[in-house]
Amino acid sequence: MNAKEYFSQFADPAEFERIVEKPSVTAMWRDCVAEFADRDAIVWKGTHHTFAQLDSDVAGFRTLLRRTAPDAKRVGILSANSYDFVKAYLAVVTSGRTAVILPPHLDAKSVFGCSMMFSVDAIVYQPALRENVSLCQTPLLDITQTCDEMLAMTDRDASDPCVMMFTGGTTGKSKCALLSHGAVMQGTVNGCYGVNPVFCQRYLLVLPLSHVFGLIRNLMTALYTGSALWICENNKNMFRDIAVFKPTVLVLVPALAEMALSLSKQFHKNMVGEDLCYIICGAAAVAPYLVEEYDKIGVRLLPGYGLTESANLVSGNPEALRYPDSVGFPYPHQELKIVDGELWIRGNNMMDGYIGGDENGFDADGWFHTGDLARIDERGLLWITGRTKEVIVLPNGENVSPAELEARFNALPFIQDSQVFEDVAENGRHFLALEVVPRQTVLSKMEQENPEEFILSELEKVNASLPAFQRVTRIVVRDSDFARSPSMKIVRYKKC
Repeated sequence: MNAKEYFSQFADPAEFERIVEKPSVTAMWRDCVAEFADRDAIVWKGTHHTFAQLDSDVAGFRTLLRRTAPDAKRVGILSANSYDFVKAYLAVVTSGRTAVILPPHLDAKSVFGCSMMFSVDAIVYQPALRENVSLCQTPLLDITQTCDEMLAMTDRDASDPCVMMFTGGTTGKSKCALLSHGAVMQGTVNGCYGVNPVFCQRYLLVLPLSHVFGLIRNLMTALYTGSALWICENNKNMFRDIAVFKPTVLVLVPALAEMALSLSKQFHKNMVGEDLCYIICGAAAVAPYLVEEYDKIGVRLLPGYGLTESANLVSGNPEALRYPDSVGFPYPHQELKIVDGELWIRGNNMMDGYIGGDENGFDADGWFHTGDLARIDERGLLWITGRTKEVIVLPNGENVSPAELEARFNALPFIQDSQVFEDVAENGRHFLALEVVPRQTVLSKMEQENPEEFILSELEKVNASLPAFQRVTRIVVRDSDFARSPSMKIVRYKKC
């Protein structure tokens, strides 16, 4: 079964026919404005901006770009999530330029370094971050500026450069991936598969637009489908915004999905809203517990898998209730294969390469080596079992994937998250250790007299079921969460 045949099972036929690949963001945006002109595109600070109004503001900002930096090919965008971010991003990529998305937490030295390393010709910045661009010698443009003179879009081909984004860097130094218009559009369209209905939905944005999951699946797919996107001004007000906007789709990392579920149980109230149909969940491993518990309140939580290098979306799992620990079926126009346990990919959604270094990311045959350990079953479903760089080589020569073991411990309903790592005893002996973060709401419901003793006992049962070389020697129950990256991934302990 090919990808489109597979995903067509989960869609209304008429809507499925509307899901077509576009050659560029310019072509997509032109079609969106024509089809959805009077519909809300972005809701920001209580103001509803239609597609037509957003298009007018985008056209005006293209004019400002031409005046400020007429010859600029790469334009940096340094801004937190906002309506102006969306306006600037669309203006840059529909004017024939490449957007370089600079994470807003970068300090002045880092912004300067990135602008030099990646040949940034101009920077669009949020006024609150003016100090962060103070060292840059390139032309600067305040992202909040407007202009009544509207400059037309520039047509682009699928192979033309579109956006440069930083990888997560959770297992090494962060890199900058260049995505073409075709790759961005393939990732955008992939976000339409596996959900029903697809078009004219209500999305909420809490993920950073400087992260590929937020930019592609949350923003671009929302725009492509004529959906309204409410941008949270402050993520602390996420649940207040949900109550007002009543989203039908949320795009979340597992840590946020976990928090929303925990609060729903704590306050005996559906904190994600009665209108919510789907939670698209990725960027880290998704616990089967989340899939099962959200189903109880009528919400389908769908795990998926993607990379910055693949324009985010590689696979999605509309059958999450049957296969909750799978990341689903690969999307169209990709080839996947497993080599020595590692997932390799090539396809229309893949980056052109890394910028600013000697590595381009691909082998001679065009395969991208993901660094993820994986398997594909007889139905074609994909399962991620760890990272090659995280594999622990024990003194006896055995290889252990921490993620594979963590999945076993995380299967316990009262374990929210865990981390397996290599530690060293005072005598120099290397051993496996485990730290866990419990789900307090589940434990409270179980009414355990001594929760920590109960947790340790149950973890030891799982531990005893593992092969001898995979068993952990020390288990610690934490009373706080792990340190996390800006994308909410666990920051792993460094190898001994």
